Parts: sequence; C-alpha cells; structure tokens
Amino acid sequence: MEKHAKELEKEKSLLMKIQDTVIQYVDIISKVSRVDVEVVDKNLFRVAGTGMFSGKVNEDMSSEGYVYNQVLKTGRRQVIYEPGEELICHSCPQRNVCQEEIEISMPVRLGTEIIGIIGVVGSTREQKERILEDELLYMDFLEQITAFIAAKAKEYVELENKNAMLSTLDCTIEHIDQGIMILGNDHVVTTANAAAKKQLELEHLEGSLVQISPTGDHLNHLIEYKMKLRDQKFFVMGHMYDLPNPTKRYSVVVVFESSRNLQKKYYEMTSTVHTLDSNSIIGSSPQTLRLKEEILKVAQTASTVLITGESGTGKEMVATAIWNASERRKGRFVAINCAAIPEALLESELFGYVKGAFTGADPNGRIGKFELANHGVIFLDEIGDMPLYLQAKLLRVLQERKIIRIGSNQVIPIDVRILAATNKNLMEMIKEKRFREDLYYRLNVIPMELSPLRERPEDIEELAVFFAERYARLLKKHFWKITESVMEQLKAYRWDGNVRELENMMEFMVNMMGEDGIMDEETLPDTLRREVPEKNAVHTESTAAYAGDSSVYAESGADGQHTERTEKGVGILPGTPVEDDIVPLKELERKEIEKAIRLCGNTTKGKKEAAKQLGIGLATLYRKLEEQEKSQ
Repeated sequence: MEKHAKELEKEKSLLMKIQDTVIQYVDIISKVSRVDVEVVDKNLFRVAGTGMFSGKVNEDMSSEGYVYNQVLKTGRRQVIYEPGEELICHSCPQRNVCQEEIEISMPVRLGTEIIGIIGVVGSTREQKERILEDELLYMDFLEQITAFIAAKAKEYVELENKNAMLSTLDCTIEHIDQGIMILGNDHVVTTANAAAKKQLELEHLEGSLVQISPTGDHLNHLIEYKMKLRDQKFFVMGHMYDLPNPTKRYSVVVVFESSRNLQKKYYEMTSTVHTLDSNSIIGSSPQTLRLKEEILKVAQTASTVLITGESGTGKEMVATAIWNASERRKGRFVAINCAAIPEALLESELFGYVKGAFTGADPNGRIGKFELANHGVIFLDEIGDMPLYLQAKLLRVLQERKIIRIGSNQVIPIDVRILAATNKNLMEMIKEKRFREDLYYRLNVIPMELSPLRERPEDIEELAVFFAERYARLLKKHFWKITESVMEQLKAYRWDGNVRELENMMEFMVNMMGEDGIMDEETLPDTLRREVPEKNAVHTESTAAYAGDSSVYAESGADGQHTERTEKGVGILPGTPVEDDIVPLKELERKEIEKAIRLCGNTTKGKKEAAKQLGIGLATLYRKLEEQEKSQ
C-alpha cells in the first residue's frame, strides 16, 4: 500500500509531467558546465540526471536524499564542501560510501511552493576545483536554471509560450566566452550566444541551416570542424554533442573555443617553420658525409638522441633534419632553449599550466611545449643548463611518457620523441653533482657528436660560398666569387665560433663587397686579418709567413736562420727551415702533437690538457695519435 501511494504521488509530480524537457535542458547544462547535474521532484524521485545519475532516472531517492530533504524543509540552498565530513552529513545513512567531492543543492520554486531541487555534483577533484574557482558564477547560473525549470513547469500548467524559456537559457550562456549554438534535428540553428556570433562575424544566426563536418585535425583535445553557413565556410575548434533525447528544436549542442584562445594556440604552433633536412647540411668532408648518413638512420627510430658539440656547430639544424626525415614530420617540431628561459618560467613552458596556477600566469592557462609537440618532436637545446629539480621531472616524463600541468591533477599521456643538445661536458657535470647521471643515460641512447669546423676544413669553401650567395640574395647584391687568397685565409682561420661565426663573417663580407661581386682582401674583417697569422704562428714551432698587419710573423735573418719578430722584439726560431722550404701540413701537425704530449705528459690527464692546448677534442687527439702510429 505504501509503495502504491508513492506511485500515485509520483504521477502527480509536476516535474515528472515535463520530464522530457527537463532532461534535455539538464543535458545542455551538463555539457556546458562539465559537471554532473540532477533534478528531483518534491517526492524525491529523480526526474533527470547526467553522468553518474543518467542510469538512475525515475528512482526513488527518499532513502538517500538526506540533504535534499533538508532543502525541502528549510527552503534554502545547501552547499556541501566536504561530503561525509560536515555536520549535516552525520545523520545521512550513505555517509560512509559517499563518492561526491562537492554538492550544490538549490530549491526549484513555483511561486511560494518548492516543486523540486536541482543538484550540481562534482565527483572529481578537478570538478571541485573548477566549481570553487567560480562559485558565485555557478550559484548565479543555478539560480537562473531553477527559474528556468520553474518557468517551464508554469508553461505546462498555464500553456505559456516555450520561447520564454529559451530566452532564459540564452541568458545563462551569454556570459560564457565559448561560442555555443543549439541546433534542431534538421540542423537549423535554434539559438546562439553572443560569442558564437562574434566568432563567425554573423548576426541573427537563428533559423539558419548549418552543415558541420570534422576535418580530422585536433588541437589541445579540441576537434577542428568545417562549417558551412549562409554560403560561407568557417573553420572552428571545439566539440559537438548529440543530446540523448533529441527533438525538432533541440538535437545538437556545438561548443566553440574562443577566438582569443585559438589565436594564442595557433601562434605557438606556427611561430617557427622548419623545412631543413639532411640535404640542407652543407659540406663534403668525411665528418659531414658521415653525419648525413647518421641522420637518416637515426630518423627511422623513436629513441632519444643527445647531440653534443661546440656552440655554432649546428645542433638544432641536425635535430630539425632528424625530425624532417622521420615519420614524425607529420607532427610538430617544438624547440626550447633551456638556457634562454628564466628558471622560474622553464617548468611552465615545458609542462603548461591551468588557470590560476600561479601569480602572473595567463588567466586562460597555457599549453606546454610537451603537449604542443604531441605526436611530433621536442628539441631541448642547452639541456646542460636545466636545473636539477626539472631534470627529475624530465626523467619521469622519459620513463612514463606522461605529464601533469602546473596546478592540475590531470595526467596527460604524450607521444613525443625527445632530442636534446648541449655544448657542455655532461660527464664532468655529473661528477660535480650538477647533472643527473640517470637522466644522462636516458638521453644518451643515441649519441651524436658534431665536429667543430676547424676539424673539417674541407667544408669551409662550400659553406662560405653558400652563405655568400644567401646574403647576396637577401641584401640584393651581386656575388661572383671569393678570391683564392681570401679562401686560403678562411681555411686557415681557427673558427672558434664554428659555422655560426663563418655565417656572420660572410654576411659582413657581402656588405663590404664591391659592385664587381668579388670578395678580396679588402672585404676581410680586421679580426680575420689579425687572427690568421697569430693562430698559426704562436701555436707552432715552424710557421709560414703571412702578409698583412700581423704582430707575429717569421722572417729570414742575415745568417739564413729564421727569426721571430714580435712587438717585444726579435728572437731566433731554432730548427726553422729556410724560407723557400715548404713543410707538409701533416708533418707540422705531427710535430705539434708530439710537442704537446711532451710538455703535458703522456698520461690520460696529460692528453686531456694537450687536447685542450691544441684546441681539439680528446677523441680527435686519440684518433690522430693512432693515425700517426699506423703511418710510421
């Protein structure tokens, strides 16, 4: 009998009589606000529900609706910030099994009568944080929604115009910065908020036929759609939601990303265009040819690469070539210089952050470089400058392939290949506790060491001509050739700044070049005129004479011996060949290496010092010693 009485009460419920309409609007509210929503009538039967309530519609809640009972009795809204812990929860039989994180309950009134309750429930920490961030906005939103439901109930009773209810819904979504359109089952626009009209730059969208289809592109979990409207085409990012109980007027909800956020993301995506591949690497020296082969091999794998080499050797160019030769060229190449960004901002640049994560942050949040590089490649330049605490986070990313934005608990899986580069000695930094050894081995799966330009002089002529032609085009000047004497001086120069220094010097020489397009002695910068003789005379026992204003050069004495003239005076150079003798470069190199080993010692430590004094890498020194041993 008691159950039968409940059924009779259920039939009398006004909200149950307009259940289909309530369900549709609750679904719309849930899609827009991204939280679970339910409506119960005054008899505590669930009229509508989304998310975890969607399968429990029409159920009797009298045994579990303790908070709703209190709202019915007091007529006041109730906010439970800590479900299960607050005083009002102590008498609830569901207290120990409650799965809610936050709950807002608000009475639905028709005049002075409470005809039901609308409840907004956050079941995750993320939903709770979102509600707390905009609590007043949610309260105002619910006030309008309860008024809307009450108005719909009154319309049912008094047969009022349904359009009055839609105007109420329009008011609740006008403040949202996303464009929102509601379509009927014939894809005619039923309503559209101000943001949608502004984004499409069209007025009076209502009544227009819309054709929407996905393009297949995604950005930050948003889908790109092509929209045809009034003989115009638009491309927007967002989502489409089919309502579970569509009607002629309400079938689909389309939610757009705001123009402001789109501009920011598109700028980050397209700020740098990378078109370099292995063919863009200039040079025909054995080292460069070997490097091009390595790039093509390495590009076919997914392993992490550590690129080392002096500043200016083209580490980012190599990274770009690896990406461009791989399947990941369909994704993005995202580069970040760990030394160029302040330590306090580097973490947010790498991992992104959510709204309100820290003072001074973009109020809309920001996608990090790892997310931006998803399905592509991220290039971590100057990895040796990354602070230790971030090294630990990077190690975790390498191990788990997941990231968490600053200020968020959401774990985001990523599919990113990591290429790193440095001009520092990471092994020495490991000994000094300035770089993590475990991270080093994670990064150094495929090591690639770039040779300095002075170790591959065969490339200098090709590079010089390439840069001369490039800057001649940019500066709109005629370039013909580089004279043989200038080319010899370019080849003799030490190039401590490597290819970058050569490029800068060629730009200077193009500017100094005359109308004949010839790069001669007059176009050479003073630094090269001074440094070529110094670097080839001071560091050798046997030195050929250079023309020019060098402060150190060799000349013949009266007795046939060579003397060294410096600003401090003249001294005899013992064992110097006569002026007309030409000493092979290999012989000069052999003598200098022997001298360095003799002075620094034939130990590992001594060889390190010798390599340093000679201006070459330790591996290069060992290779040359081995070559000399084989040639004897």
